[in-house]
Formats: sequence, structure tokens, C-alpha cells
Amino acid sequence: MNELENIKDDIQNIAEAILSVINIDVTIVDDKFIRIAGTGKYIDKIGDKVDGYSAFRKSFVEQVGIFIEDPKESDICKSCTHIHGCKEFAEVCCPIVLDNKSYGVIGLIAFDTDQSNMMKNNLDGLMNFLKKMADLISNKLKAQMNTEELEVEKKKLEILLDNMDKAIVSVDINGYIDKCNYKFKELFNLNDNDLLKKNVFDILNFIKKTNENNFSKYKMGSFSYNKRNRNVKGIYNINKIIIKGKFKGYVIDFIEKKEAIKTYNKINKDYKITLDNIIGNSDLIVQTKRNALIASRSTSTILITGESGTGKELFARSIHNHSDRVDNPFVTVNCAAIPDNLLESELFGYEEGSFTGAKKGGKLGKFELADKGTIFLDEIGDMSLHLQAKLLRVLQERELDKIGGKSNIFIDVRIIAATNKNLETMVKNGSFREDLYYRLNVIPIKLPSLRERRGDIPLLINYMIDEYSHKLEKEILGIDENAKQLLINYSWPGNIRELQNVIEYSINMSQSKVLTLDSMPKSIMNIDYDKKEEGTEEIRTLEELEIREIKKALIKYKDYKKDKELAAKSLGISRATLYRKLEKYKDKINGDTYLK
Repeated sequence: MNELENIKDDIQNIAEAILSVINIDVTIVDDKFIRIAGTGKYIDKIGDKVDGYSAFRKSFVEQVGIFIEDPKESDICKSCTHIHGCKEFAEVCCPIVLDNKSYGVIGLIAFDTDQSNMMKNNLDGLMNFLKKMADLISNKLKAQMNTEELEVEKKKLEILLDNMDKAIVSVDINGYIDKCNYKFKELFNLNDNDLLKKNVFDILNFIKKTNENNFSKYKMGSFSYNKRNRNVKGIYNINKIIIKGKFKGYVIDFIEKKEAIKTYNKINKDYKITLDNIIGNSDLIVQTKRNALIASRSTSTILITGESGTGKELFARSIHNHSDRVDNPFVTVNCAAIPDNLLESELFGYEEGSFTGAKKGGKLGKFELADKGTIFLDEIGDMSLHLQAKLLRVLQERELDKIGGKSNIFIDVRIIAATNKNLETMVKNGSFREDLYYRLNVIPIKLPSLRERRGDIPLLINYMIDEYSHKLEKEILGIDENAKQLLINYSWPGNIRELQNVIEYSINMSQSKVLTLDSMPKSIMNIDYDKKEEGTEEIRTLEELEIREIKKALIKYKDYKKDKELAAKSLGISRATLYRKLEKYKDKINGDTYLK
């Protein structure tokens, strides 16, 4: 493995940072001219090898920055195998060098006249910027390879890279400033002279120095700072650098409250799941998707109901992504997964000091994080009556009270709730508020169970085989007819989630490239017994019971190619034993027919 491969994630972050600054596609190659990072057109080409006679090689070998104004006419590019189909308007290359050895090349590629002109008009600045980015990669590489002292720098750079959206300052063991980023100076209105040989604990007196003998690596606090007649509130984190048990300094990051919300939303932003991602063409699922699309155009509250495993969150995300709130947050809360005494603070947040154990700086609730977007309240039927009352107020007033808060906070949030429980029954027995039920159930969407849409099962099987075979790195080409019929006829009490489980299990267990009955879990091979009220069925002899179960097994699998084998397996006996019993009971179960 080459050296840059060890830090390819950091290199990809740097490539994306370069793109965000100059808005030109970036490609980065290693010493084998394999693309290890890229943006835009190059994302899908990461891992490909670039042409060995391109400008990258000249930059790499000669360790110089190169600008090519017109690649199709350049002498450097004449030997390139792609020159006749070249779509590049201009190119800038900068080598990645450490200790006089080349490790790779950063390239900026212009694909239109505007980008080409931008390169020509800002060439010196671009070269200087790329040199700094190459040095940043070199420093990461050096920190990866070198001694304990360089490991300290590595730690600082990792934290700086991991917190690029935050204001960052690193200091020594006494608090004197070593490095900081632009956002730190901008946030606190400081210049380079303000920072020269200054102690961060003197400049920012709201920060309390941690005891260096206390080996807790992390401390959190809140700050309030007057900046140009504007009060700025936020949160800071002190990260202690500890290398091999030795205290080496601090890295402190700061973030404004409004930026914290943006960061949360960015981290939790899912790829755009839409109704097109929901597989199925049965009448039931098509109509349900149609209703969901109509509902997405409204701001009214939606209540999604259906059995467990039918895809309630998938529908909720799709509705959000079809709505005009798509560019704003989608926040999920599982009301059943969080203890009742914690759910209130999770939903509505709290102020600093509002209760014992409250974090300094307080906490933003899920409703605040979802402002201008959508909040998905899953398992709403498990919410306590106390919290139901608070939720009702949010629905009615569109404002919330944080725990320990002194004023109400206005919010603009669309609510989608979901449950697998019968809320109407819960209303009747007093375990769910009637007024809240009607507030939630403005637009009801009921999801069909998998057994109600059996025609979609083959489509789902094919999709899941493709998904899990890639995930598990196994070559599975499909499923045989007997196994497919078994899955189609099964009752699926766990719905799609259970089908996913079965397919994943079967792929793991399969000894061939096609899923068969042998790879299926035993749990779905069992015969479904008629559900009868306990104590009402007539007592039968053991022989009668045996005859009955044999009949049921034969009837269930009569349309399968391996009907006898399936029937025997479901009964827990061998095929030879089944034939003996058919011979024995042929007068009572029409055995001659089944013996054919």
C-alpha cells in the first residue's frame, strides 16, 4: 500500500475544501498515478489510473508546478492517449513533496472558458494556494510516519481537519497560542497582533483552564461574547492533547448556536430518498405512494400507520424530500427508544443549570434542530400522557418551552408521526389523548403489509439480493423457483424488515451462486397453523393429527417442483419417511395421488 493511501480520507476532505474555495474540479493522484481523491466529474473515477504521459508525470518527476493553457495544443500533452477526445480547457498541477521525495500530484481541471480564464488571471494565487494544500497533505503524511513530537502535530491537524466548520485554536501546556484558523480570529474579532505571544485564557477570560493533572480529555462550556454590538452565544470544547500519558497542550473549538444547528443538519442529512426509491408496483403500494406524494405538497400533520417493518420512516423521509422543505432538516425521534424521563429534554431541549446533570451551555432540542424542516416522531403511541400534552401545545401554538427556559421559542416545523398501534383504541381506553390524535391524524397514510402486496415480493427479493451480495462481497446471481415460491407464500409477520433479514441470512449461508431452499432459515419453513381459540378444538388421536399435518404440508407445497422434499422438510422428517407414511395412510389421505 502506498503512503497516501493511509490518509486518503483526509486527502478527500482537502480536495473538497479546495473545490469549495475556487469552484474548479480537483483530482489528486499518488506516486503510481492512481486517483485517490477527486470532486465533481472525478468522484466516480477514484481508483482509476491516469495517463502515464500526462502533465501529472512532468509535475511529479520535476517537482514543479505546471500550468497548461490549452491541453490539446500543449507539447506536454502530445503523448497523452486521451488527447484527441480531451475536453479540458486548462490545467494546473502541483506536486506533493516531502523530504525531496514526490508522493503525488494535485490537479485543477478547467472544463469551460470561464474556469480557464479564472486560472490564467489568478495563476500565482492558485499556485500558492495549491502549494499550501500540498504542504498540508505532506504534513499529514509526515505526522503519520514520524516521531512522538510529530504525533503531537498530527493530533492537532486531525482535530483541525475534523472541525473545519468551527473556530479552532491550539495552545501549548501553558495556554500560549500556537495555531488558529481564520474562523477563530473572525469570531472573536482578533488580528495576528492580538494573538502574538498571547495566552488564550487571558484573551478569552470566559474559558476556565482545565487541571492538567486531570486526564479527562474533554471539557465543554458555553460562552456569551459581545462582538460589534452584537451578543454572540455559543459552545466551546477544550480537547486536551495527551500522548503516551503526557499532557502536551490543548485544542479548543468554538461554535455559535446557529452554526451548531447547521452542523447537526449537515451531519444528519440523508441522501435524497424519494418515493421512487420505494419498490413495488402493486395497486396497494402505487396508491399509497400517490397519496404520499399529494400529502408532501401540504404543510398539514401526517399520521403514518402500519405494521412493524412496513417502511414508515422511509415514507416519512420521501414525503419530506418531495416537499418544499427538502433543503431544510429532517430530524427523527423514536419515542419508544428513549426513556420517558429523557424524552422531554430530547424533544424540547433545556437551558444550562435547569437540572442536576444539565450540560453547560444547555442543549438544543430536536424541535429546534428541525426548524424550517420536518420532524418525524416514530412510535408516537409509546409517548406518555404528560408529553402528549406538551406536544399538543407545540402543534397548537407553534412554539415550545425549553426545560428551564424563561421565554417561548417560535418554531416552524412540519410533524410526521408514525405508529404500529391502534390509536383509536388507545383513545377509547384513555392511554392516548383524543385531541392530540385528531391533531396528528389530519392526513392519515396507512401502509400495506407485505402479505397484502405479495406481487411485489419478487421485485424486493431481486433488489435485496443485489444489495446484500455487494455488502457481503458474495457473488449471488439470483434465487431458484422453489425458494422464491416459499418466500412469496410466507405470511411475513415482520414485513419488509423480516424479508431483509431472511435474504441477508440466506446469502450468508448459501454455498452456491443461486439461493435455494437449503440456504433459507428454518423459521420460515414452518407450517402456519390455523389460529383457534384455546380449548375450543376437539381432541384428536395422534394418528389423526399426523394425517392432518401431512395433508396440510402436501397441500401447501403441491405447486412446487420439489413438493415432497419441501413437505418432508417442513414436517421434520426425511423424504423416504414421508413416502412410507403416505403408503401407510393412502386410504385416508388419498395417498396414491400423492405417491405419483
